[in-house]
Amino acid sequence: MLDIGYALSRRFPDPPQMNYREADVRALRHDLFCGDVYLADTKADREVGTAWGWVPVLDFAWALCDIVEQLDTDPLGSRASRPQYAELDFTESTDRMLFARRFGWVDIEADWMRAEEEPLTFSHGELRKEARDFLHDLVADLIDLHEGLGANPVIWTLQARYPRVG
Repeated sequence: MLDIGYALSRRFPDPPQMNYREADVRALRHDLFCGDVYLADTKADREVGTAWGWVPVLDFAWALCDIVEQLDTDPLGSRASRPQYAELDFTESTDRMLFARRFGWVDIEADWMRAEEEPLTFSHGELRKEARDFLHDLVADLIDLHEGLGANPVIWTLQARYPRVG
């Protein structure tokens, strides 16, 4: 079972004078809400996560939803035998999370994993559901923390673009 989570950093707090209602895409994706993220296989008790403290967590959630859709562009969907690849670059480093989909299964690994570590593997459907749930749960948490964020049109558009799935 897939679990996606985050922790906001105390070392990189969001500026108190920020007008979250009017924050633009750049600020929301790259300048705010820093912390760490992880994807975990709860059955195998394994995870791929960051420990840097500066990862923009909203950007991670947004990018993960984009990647899940990118991995679903083959018209054959889960019947596609040809692998589909995507990567998530972390802005302030050269590290990446790598995604490979084949026959409806997605392997997830990261540059910082040890060579002998196997990738985490989840069904594409589970990854889509969990990524969107993570995005909506994260946005709800951030709205609770930052007055005005819930009235930001960028946030409305983001939530509409990636609605929760059954």
